Amino acid sequence: MEPLNVGTGEYTTGFVGGGASGSDKKVGVVGLSMFDLRRRGKVGKLSMAGVNGKKFPAIREHLQKNITEVYNNLDTSFESFPANDAVEPDAYKTAIDALKPGDAITIFTPDTTHFPIALYAIERGIHVMITKPATKLLAHHLQLIDAARKHGVFVFVEHHKRFDPAYSDARFKAQKLGDFNYFYSYMSQPKSQLETFKAWAGVDSDISYYLNSHHVDICDSMVSGAGYVPVKVSASASKGVAVGLGCHAATEDTISLLVHWEKRGDPSKRATGVYTASWTAPQRAGVHSNQYFHYLAQNGEIRVDQAKRGYDVADDAAGQLMWYNPFYMKYAPDEDGNFGGQGGYGYVSMEKFVDGCRAVNAGRLKPADLDAKGLPTLANTVATTAILEAGRRSIDENREVRIETQDGVWKLV
Repeated sequence: MEPLNVGTGEYTTGFVGGGASGSDKKVGVVGLSMFDLRRRGKVGKLSMAGVNGKKFPAIREHLQKNITEVYNNLDTSFESFPANDAVEPDAYKTAIDALKPGDAITIFTPDTTHFPIALYAIERGIHVMITKPATKLLAHHLQLIDAARKHGVFVFVEHHKRFDPAYSDARFKAQKLGDFNYFYSYMSQPKSQLETFKAWAGVDSDISYYLNSHHVDICDSMVSGAGYVPVKVSASASKGVAVGLGCHAATEDTISLLVHWEKRGDPSKRATGVYTASWTAPQRAGVHSNQYFHYLAQNGEIRVDQAKRGYDVADDAAGQLMWYNPFYMKYAPDEDGNFGGQGGYGYVSMEKFVDGCRAVNAGRLKPADLDAKGLPTLANTVATTAILEAGRRSIDENREVRIETQDGVWKLV
């Protein structure tokens, strides 16, 4: 299987604004994971597509210095689209056309581009991983499901928090606590991220799509098996900070979604979810991502705080105490000098996708079998897209938005 990474930014390469990212992803996640999976024999030839080919020489230099020279000469070679002297918004089409059915792509690009890139690949028999949110619009999400079933490909939404050991264990324990009652979550990143996302923040997408998508999906994965579905959404947004930092006038700072859930077949059983996300947290909060939730059910409750994990580092260069998250991506080499972070849930998410593609290609499984496993496939993440779009419409239209499901058909009203 030959993967193509669509997107050349922070999450793929760790390269932002001409150098290494200032976040906790200084050498990226997707690229490093795929280079290591190639070392382990799970993937073959790698390629990368972006809009601006002029960035590729600097990206290769960055990967050579920060990955190859750190991890035992790990091979970071890749074919790139477009050429080094070209700028081409549709370079992904040329890159996908160079693949064959059964190959795969990962899409880590601005939210508005997920749908057209994914559809183009699916229609050519290519397996797809899409960073969350899968799409901005429910209608697009449903269209991708139909296309994937028609062409028999595996489409995976990169909800890596499902593979966080604490979140995964909490999801299991929640099944024994009775009926869902209340869920509250908060996730934030520092204002410095707005520099990374300034080109599209508030224009193409918002902080709810970007960060609330994590916990909305976690909550849905905890309660959907018990029959709970979202039925209406109202949202509120704060403004002022991002705009003051030079972002587009439409950019909100913090968005909260209030979601009402009902148990299918028993509307007397209702629950409330509140999901808050911000990208205007303090620059020196000690963590890159605050992330926690509280789940209350009939017979118990669960609280998970994944920001400060009992691991802090005092470094004069940082000028403050820092809390790191090696459970997501552990960048330290192993005893042989190779990359040693295969257990990190960022890497696990990539490997789950690759393993699913290989199983389908070998005829061991069908895409529907991977849906049945409870992985974050398109079919298993419809509620998340419905909630996120309903939240956006609630803010834009200043009203409560209903979510209706009947005979497996979802729509917003």
